[in-house]
Amino acid sequence: MTAGSPVAAAFERRAQRADLLAPQAQTAGAVLVFAAGLYRAQARLAATLEARHARQPLTGRLDEDVTLLVETSQELLHFVAENGPPGLAHAARDRSTDEAGSTVGTDLARFWDGRAATPDYLSRALLRPYVEVLASLRIRPDRAPRQRHCPFCGGAPWIAARRAVAEADGAARFLGCSLCGGEWPLARVRCASCEEEHPERLPSFRSDPYPAVRIEACETCRRYVKSIDLTVDGNGIPEVDDLASLGMDLWAASQGFARIEAGLAGI
Repeated sequence: MTAGSPVAAAFERRAQRADLLAPQAQTAGAVLVFAAGLYRAQARLAATLEARHARQPLTGRLDEDVTLLVETSQELLHFVAENGPPGLAHAARDRSTDEAGSTVGTDLARFWDGRAATPDYLSRALLRPYVEVLASLRIRPDRAPRQRHCPFCGGAPWIAARRAVAEADGAARFLGCSLCGGEWPLARVRCASCEEEHPERLPSFRSDPYPAVRIEACETCRRYVKSIDLTVDGNGIPEVDDLASLGMDLWAASQGFARIEAGLAGI
């Protein structure tokens, strides 16, 4: 099903990275195992959407594409219902038993329009393959622009990466989108949430067990983004490597900082 699908191949690479990290993770092994399975379910959903696009072209307008997305989402819902953490599994069971798909479609639309009253990680997981396929097809999603969000799809930044760039003075910083998987640059000394630029208001925290990871916080808005330094480990995939250091997120929360957008583990 995933043969020849570049989007599905990207999800599979994430799954393989999660498989590699899971045995080494001190406290996040189970989360990484779940992530690997979720990525593979998303890979199959992406491949199905790509195949169906040839007969029923995607438009980037969710109100027009939602029927196809609901029809093809059952496998992912069943996987989460059987393997996800309790809250997420309960939500997946409720939606997978909705034969008409009205609940799934309504929840997707609320997330899409920014009307979800609480974080809806299940809708985000369902929309991720759809938006990545749109990106691969160069179809811009029909979403209102969101300040300090992804310039392509309006998704929230859920991770940062630092990587070497030719002719740059040190590693450049990029934000990673939680929907389309794309990246966009951000100055190294700037809050990703409120754009604070005074260095004394932007503390960075590290932990010895995770030399490539830092919490990049802001004293002004009390938000933070986790950053993965790919100059330390060039094989890392930021959104996956993020999961291996969940203890740092728990520490940040204990200090009164809130993550801009939760990672795959909902933290």
